[in-house]
Amino acid sequence: MVKIRLDQYSQEEYSRGKSGLYCLLWWFVQGTLFRFSLHNMYNWRRFLLNSFGAKLGLGVHVRPSAKFTYPWKVTIGEYSWIGDNVEFYSLDEIVIGSHCVISQNSYLCTGSHKLNDPTFGLITKPIHIKDGAWVASDVFVYPGVTIHELGVAGARSTIFKDIPANEVHIGFPAAFHKHRFAEEVPTEHQVTPIAQVHRIK
Repeated sequence: MVKIRLDQYSQEEYSRGKSGLYCLLWWFVQGTLFRFSLHNMYNWRRFLLNSFGAKLGLGVHVRPSAKFTYPWKVTIGEYSWIGDNVEFYSLDEIVIGSHCVISQNSYLCTGSHKLNDPTFGLITKPIHIKDGAWVASDVFVYPGVTIHELGVAGARSTIFKDIPANEVHIGFPAAFHKHRFAEEVPTEHQVTPIAQVHRIK
């Protein structure tokens, strides 16, 4: 019988991207200046994250209880919202688009382990949340997942696979539920404003 040997576990091939001292400094700042900042001090928290290598766009709102393992591996587009107790387990890259919502208690996990490896070897894969997507409350997003434009991960779902654009997926494991927005099918009688301009010309 194969035994798990955690005493032989190693992260020699993994790079955190910064020195151990730098990581400790961030964790200290996150647990103090970041964590105990007032509710509406979004600019201050954005400044702290950007100072530690994150790339946060204009108007990003991050709540003080959100956690970032390595902020220098996180990118968040303009006007996105990060809710209370959201955790960015950013062993690998996490890229959030613009106008996205990551709701409270969600967990974006970029790290796992090899099931059949006695030394429990580390695996990391990036997560991508595209523009306008919504990760609802208490959702777990698995390493390597992409949620495409306007996609929705329903509350308390576990997302093991990519969510296509404009689809709502719910459950454990999450599966297609419905389209988020009705897809308009133009008819021959419908004319766009641009077409009308061209006709006038």
